[in-house]
This record gives sequence, C-alpha cells and structure tokens, in this order.
Amino acid sequence: MSHKITDLCIGCTACARQCPAGAITGESKTLHKIDDDKCIDCHLCGKICPKGAVLDESGKPVARTAKKDYQKPHIDRGSCVGCSVCVENCPMDCLSIEDARFHGDINTSAVLRAPEKCIDCRICSKVCPVDAISFGAAGEDADTGVRLNAYRAFCRIYQGIFKIGMYFIPWGMPETLEGAGSVKKLPSWIKEKGFDNVLIVTDKGLMALGMLDDMLEEMDAAKVKYTIYDGVQPNPTDINVREGLELFRSNGCQAIVAFGGGSPMDCAKGIGATSVKKGKSIEQLQGLFKVLHRIPRIFAVPTTAGTGSETTVAAVITNAATHHKASMNDTSLMPKFAVLDPELTAGLPPKVTSTTGMDALCHAVEAYTNNTYNSRLEKELSEKAVKLIYDNLYKAYCDGSDLTARANMQKAAFYAGRAFTRGCVGYVHAVGHTLGGLYGTPHGLSMSVILPHVMRQFGSAAHGKLARLADICGIEGKNDAEKAHEFISWIEALKAKMEIPERLDVIQEKDIPQIIKWAKKEANPLYPVPVIWEEEQFRRLIDSIRI
Repeated sequence: MSHKITDLCIGCTACARQCPAGAITGESKTLHKIDDDKCIDCHLCGKICPKGAVLDESGKPVARTAKKDYQKPHIDRGSCVGCSVCVENCPMDCLSIEDARFHGDINTSAVLRAPEKCIDCRICSKVCPVDAISFGAAGEDADTGVRLNAYRAFCRIYQGIFKIGMYFIPWGMPETLEGAGSVKKLPSWIKEKGFDNVLIVTDKGLMALGMLDDMLEEMDAAKVKYTIYDGVQPNPTDINVREGLELFRSNGCQAIVAFGGGSPMDCAKGIGATSVKKGKSIEQLQGLFKVLHRIPRIFAVPTTAGTGSETTVAAVITNAATHHKASMNDTSLMPKFAVLDPELTAGLPPKVTSTTGMDALCHAVEAYTNNTYNSRLEKELSEKAVKLIYDNLYKAYCDGSDLTARANMQKAAFYAGRAFTRGCVGYVHAVGHTLGGLYGTPHGLSMSVILPHVMRQFGSAAHGKLARLADICGIEGKNDAEKAHEFISWIEALKAKMEIPERLDVIQEKDIPQIIKWAKKEANPLYPVPVIWEEEQFRRLIDSIRI
C-alpha cells in the first residue's frame, strides 16, 4: 500500500512540486492524488503537508517535520561492502561510493555526499543487503556520528597505549609433553619438577568414563599424593573455585593438575588465583593483571582440542548468583606445563569434536583479524592453527580414531590459544560469554554459531586478513573481498556438514539489553577488533544469530 491523500488536502501543490518520484498530481486548490505505481514511500509529501492530509502505507497520518529535524544516514564503514545498492536507490542522489584511496583499492564505502539533499526517506537503509546503514539525529556526523567517532577514538587510543605495554609483559609458552600415551609420563614429570602433592581438578563425567585411571595408576607408582576435585560444572562457577580452593589448602597441595576441557582449566586457574589473593572474590579479580602474584604451578591436560586454555592467560568464571561471567587475564594464570596426548581426545563424540574445533578456529581468526597487539609470533601461530583446522577438523569429526588428525587438532588449539593470549579475542567471545552465563549455552557451540556472523558484519575492515587466511588454506577468489567471502562461506559449509546450527533458539528478547551491556563491558575498549561497535551493531548481531 502506498501513501494516500485525504480530504484534508487544500491543493497547495507543495507535495506535487517536491515529490522525487513524480507520483503526485493535482491542480491548485484541488484534492491531489498519489500514483501507487510510482510512489516510493519516502514520506516527503507528509512531512511537508501543512494540513496533515497524508497517510502512510499503514494508514497512519505522516507527521509534519521541519527539514532541520530530518535524520541522516549513518554508514558503518566496517560493514559496508561498497555494493552501490543504496546509491542506485537514493531518490535524491545524495549518496555515492567514495573514491579509491589508492590504485586497486576495493575497500570503499558508501558516503553521504550531499547531506543537504537528504529527505530522511530511509530507502537506503531498507535496501542495504548488509544492514550497514542506520539513522541518527540531524546534525550528527553523516558517516558514523560524532559521539561514536569519539568513542572509537578513545578505544583505539587505549589499545595503542596497551600495545606499548605489551612489549614489557613476560609472555611465555608452556613446556609440553606430546604424543600418544604422554599422559602416563605426567606423574614422573611432576616429580622431576619438585612436587609430590597435587590437586587434580576435573569433572564427574571424565571420572565416570575412567579417563583419569591410567594417570592415577602412574601417580601411585610415582608416589605422588593427589586429591581429586571433580565438581567442576560446564561453565565453572565461583562456588566451584571456593570448593576446590578449600581442598587445595586443607590437603597441603603444592601444585594443580587441570584435567579436561576449558572448564576444569579455568577452574584450576581460579583456584590458583584465589589461593594467592586471599579475601578477593572472582569478580574483584576480573579484568587485566589483577593477580600479579605467582600462583601454584598448573599442569594442564586437555581432553578436547579447542579451548587452548592450556596456553592462555585467561580464565572465565561464572557468578552463580548473577550468572555474570567474569574474565580474569593475567600472565601468572598461564599453565607452566601442558600434556598434549591425542589418545585423550579419541573418544570425544563428533558433536564435541566439532564445536571445540570451531572454538579453536574462532580463537585463531579473532586473534588474526585483531592484529593490533600481535607480534610476528601470534600471526604465524594463527596462520598455522587455521591451516591445521582446515586440513584436520572434519577428518577428526568423521573418524575419532584418527590419531594424526586428533594430534593436529590439539596442536591447532595450542597454537590458537597462545595466539589470542596476546592478540585477544573479539566480539564473538564477548557475546558468546554472555550466552553461557545466561543460558548455559556450551562455549564451543556459541563460538561456532556467532563466528561467521561477526566476520561478515565487520565487512571490508576484515577482508584483507580473511583473504590472507583464505590464501593459506588454498581458498580461491578474484580479490580480497571475494576471498574473504569464500573463507566465511567455508566456515558456514563446514558447520553445516558437522550439523552445527546457524542460529540459536535460547536468546530471549528481554535479555538482549543485558547481553549487550555485558558484551560491551568485556570487549570495549580492550579488544582491538577491526571495527568498534556500540549498542546498534551488537543488536544487529544478536538479531542475526537468534531464532
């Protein structure tokens, strides 16, 4: 239904003279008419009508609006792909594609060349295929808004200062035992390092499966005393940390063995941190470098190939009362020792193999596209991880007994974990953490679903880096934009083959403001993402991933 003119019309002819589509006809002082076939629903006729005689497509009167109050399009350069659809559909010819900054530049964006001509019709926003155009108040910067530009500048300045500090941080790498059966060598390794009394942090599922039996038998043979805490939940809570800490202290333990996936590892780090920061809660230790003390040595034994927790400085603990996930980040939390035994992952169900493997991919891709904090090492580790995942994840998913594929996926997770330890993660993790806290959504599943959506929403800002990853994997394309598209399409195709859903059905409308608040708090200003987002961009992402 197009706009309609009611009997309130006085025939002033203003609407006919200014209609950009030539859809209005009528003589002076007579009732005017709108041609349905020509009307583009731009609302201009109603905005200028002195009598409120125009009804919109829903049958409601269009409010008269002063030109100074027209809102202007805000074009997100990070999301815009320069497709020209908005330019071609703008009835006032006030949009264009910016000039290339150098020969061969394809990362161009739409811009508002003539803001004085804009009539606030919002057609550009309606036709944009990547939702890169929104509208803000008149007088704001026509591209991103003055306030948003200032906020983004603050984030980048913060990251620049932090980058300088990175050079003074003692980054390391865990010492490793690798290969099939290496977990049996762990007890003697523990003795060699000067420990004979350890706390083993794991979960009841692994205990029930007998995954620890061989290691415990060797512990007894090596005369290493151990206490087992197996109460770790899929998203470890502050209660888990307190319970583990009590066992650590009451049994006189000297070191910690974290056995399992990311949850036992995060819990072990939380136990270590609170053991040296007496009286401090997990939320008080949230953020950067709040521990700053040497914690008990952690021997990390991953039973999945995804989290990379065996080589990271991060631990995520959920507040059991509020469901908020607190992320601690401190170099003291990095395990000093890691055991990479592919036999421990051979029995993983295909579903767990797929989502944990995608988690590792997310770590590598986010760290690589972030770039700001990375040294050459983090870039190389990300590239190696992505190639290993490209070559091995689906093999491991299809055949869990393929120890070569399993070992390669463990190595990929290790590389990716170390890469994002310095390079940081991004909005995939910031939003995914909130879903785990609110709904108990498995971390790997959240990462799998969110990753391609975020990368697409970054648009041209991420094309160069994604194109490089495509080259490394042998994914072809005519230019960076096409290679980036094909790389993201590979992720989506791989997910489909492994029966990972495209969207999630758990996100409640009432929770979205809280999700955005928590995600922003975690990510900004620390994460050096390709494009700085605020509420609008987070909302767009959430809408794209929820059913």
